[in-house]
Amino acid sequence: MATALITGINGFTGHYLAEELHTAGYTVVGLSSTEIEPSGSRVNYLCNVLDREQLVNILTQVKPDVVVHLAAIAFVAHNDVDAMYRTNVVGTRNLLEAIIKSKHIPRSVLLASSANIYGNALIEPIDEIVSAAPANDYAVSKLSMEYMARLWMDRLPITVVRPFNYTGAGQSVNFLIPKIVDHFKRRAPILELGNLDVVRDFSDVRSVVQRYRLLLESKTQGEVFNVCSGQGHSLLDVLQIMQEVSGHNPEIKVNPAFVRANEVHRLVGSSAKLDAVIGKVPAIPLQNTLQWMFNHTL
Repeated sequence: MATALITGINGFTGHYLAEELHTAGYTVVGLSSTEIEPSGSRVNYLCNVLDREQLVNILTQVKPDVVVHLAAIAFVAHNDVDAMYRTNVVGTRNLLEAIIKSKHIPRSVLLASSANIYGNALIEPIDEIVSAAPANDYAVSKLSMEYMARLWMDRLPITVVRPFNYTGAGQSVNFLIPKIVDHFKRRAPILELGNLDVVRDFSDVRSVVQRYRLLLESKTQGEVFNVCSGQGHSLLDVLQIMQEVSGHNPEIKVNPAFVRANEVHRLVGSSAKLDAVIGKVPAIPLQNTLQWMFNHTL
């Protein structure tokens, strides 16, 4: 059985990726900077990616066949910019350095970047050759991570993924779609949002982790891939679907405090490059994802 090491396994994506890889027959080893619930199907390590010595020790011990690096500060509006850059850039460098120092090279190292690096691109759909134009610190930190990772591509089989927006049951209500679903689930009378006209390419987390697994099993390295559905939905679309799903019709208010100064207005991607490598993975319709989130109970 191949061994997969997932950093950030305690996060939203890490949880689903661990299940995807375990089901596919991998032995899953998890790293997290926060306490991890015991799991009978995997070994877990409490480790911050800023701890270089511990990273080397763990990688030397585990000798993973594949590595997926998800550990990051992924909330765009996170208020500790210093921590964001240290975790997303320096933390990633520490991991790559630790892999080299462990003297065991995995067959694949998958690094999660973000489609936020494209900013307000004037082309739609956005493919991988569109120039980066990051519009916030989170996006800059991810683009910086990509440039840093290039320094290691002659020594490690690195693949970079740029996921567009995705969601699913269990995502924190700090994020927009879970916040909306939560309000409808509680039948809250008022829902305050920012710009209602933004358009995003929303995927289901289950489709995203399936694509990650298929990429790990491909022979690709040194490449960058969008991970997206290729369909754009406005927040008004999301609200209409949630009204149909729930039978609830709250008052929608635009709160100026929620309107970001550097808002990316449209972000819709092309998955053609990825599809050519792993095959076309059927997208889960947004309505199905929202229905799943609405019905889900913790």
